[in-house]
Amino acid sequence: MLAATKFFRVDELMVQIYNSEVEMAQDVAEIAHKYLQNLLQEQDTVAVLLATGNSQLKFLDALIALGGVDWSRITLFHLDEYLGISADHAASFRRYLRERVDQRVAPKEFHYIEGDALQPIAECDRYTKLLQAQPIDLCCLGIGENGHLAFNDPAVANFQDIHSIKLVKLDTVNRQQQVNTGHFSNLEAVPQYAFTVTIPMICSAKKIICLVPETRKAKVVKKILYGDITTDYPASILRQQPQATLFLDVNSASLLA
Repeated sequence: MLAATKFFRVDELMVQIYNSEVEMAQDVAEIAHKYLQNLLQEQDTVAVLLATGNSQLKFLDALIALGGVDWSRITLFHLDEYLGISADHAASFRRYLRERVDQRVAPKEFHYIEGDALQPIAECDRYTKLLQAQPIDLCCLGIGENGHLAFNDPAVANFQDIHSIKLVKLDTVNRQQQVNTGHFSNLEAVPQYAFTVTIPMICSAKKIICLVPETRKAKVVKKILYGDITTDYPASILRQQPQATLFLDVNSASLLA
């Protein structure tokens, strides 16, 4: 196991820093792997809520490569999806997860958010029932450049949200990030609205792992850890979650004292 070079706690949140994104991804994969194996020894089924984005790629590859997990007893969910795009769209999170996870591990079930549902409000109701049918054992997260968790951007984040999933308007920082990371050709191509699992639903998970590599995340990591706990930086709520760990590489941690 590739151990973190630094460990510290900010409020209730454990933070671990690694020499590289590769080392971070491998170690977090081993942590998640052991956790899932132990759970499957204790209970018949497990529910996992997955993130997408570049921060998850190496982690997901490493976790699947480890083997030894009975995915046929694991039900998978995902955190968000753009409104109005098909499951085959190049930027669809359904496509991302179908190709990178579903087709490789054959889970018990993978419940997808239907981004192109004809009745989006009904789709929120459907997915709410699926999320609430069992506890979420593990939630995998990234953090956006505006501090969002899933698509809970600052203007729509609510730490006391009564919903499990909702429709939101995406802010310009978030939409530009999707362009900068290669998911869309230009800002106009990025949908303005999306489905997102809410912050209380995320925080209900029994274990939360949050992977945040890259220099472009350094400023927001500093704000999240050393600023106020506020919806101005939604991921700051992780500091109140003792079941959560924030995993950084030296680049994303470069502005920390």
